[in-house]
Amino acid sequence: MLRLHGFAASNYYNMVKLALLLKALPFEEVPLHGCRNPRTLAMSPRGKVPVLETAQGFLSETDAILDYLEECAAGCRLLPGDAFARACTRALAKEIELYIELPARYCYAEVFFGGRPTPDALKAKARRDLDKGFEALAARGRFSPYVAGEQFTLADIYFLYSVDLARVVGQQLFGVDYLASLPGAVELLERLGNLPEAQRVARDRAQDIPAFRERLRVATQQP
Repeated sequence: MLRLHGFAASNYYNMVKLALLLKALPFEEVPLHGCRNPRTLAMSPRGKVPVLETAQGFLSETDAILDYLEECAAGCRLLPGDAFARACTRALAKEIELYIELPARYCYAEVFFGGRPTPDALKAKARRDLDKGFEALAARGRFSPYVAGEQFTLADIYFLYSVDLARVVGQQLFGVDYLASLPGAVELLERLGNLPEAQRVARDRAQDIPAFRERLRVATQQP
């Protein structure tokens, strides 16, 4: 049986978890928090989650794990059949990750977990990068009805667990709703969030958030 190592407050962990659920693959969840102890580094060279444990060994990096599941498991398909369409879908997912999720992440501690305010220079960089990232999503995204077109793909998984967080960052820190200029984007977030599998992921995440807040408080030594 596959074993998914990580924690439910992580959006990247939840991307893999949703894919496993959609593909109806049996798996066991194993608590693991990103750190650099020998046990974690033996599974993930950077000490990051998620990690997927297979019969052949451990896989880290979300995009590699999702590709592995797509190649090895039937069920819900995450990529189109055409090679060019697959490449375009992967590019769209990567753009969401690099140009929307990662810039928004600079501000997660402040916005979601009560951490110290984001330094002004870093906040300004996040704003510039998010502006450009959402411009790119508007140019490439189709939302007809899914991000990449008519078919649900892994781009929708990245969209669900990245754009929702970036939208909150934009609203709270910059007074901008980045989805306002993307016709169909809000409806797609709602539709994806209503999937039974996504609702299970959301429930588990909500249960894990208090423990994650406490770990973050201890790690940053906040009173």
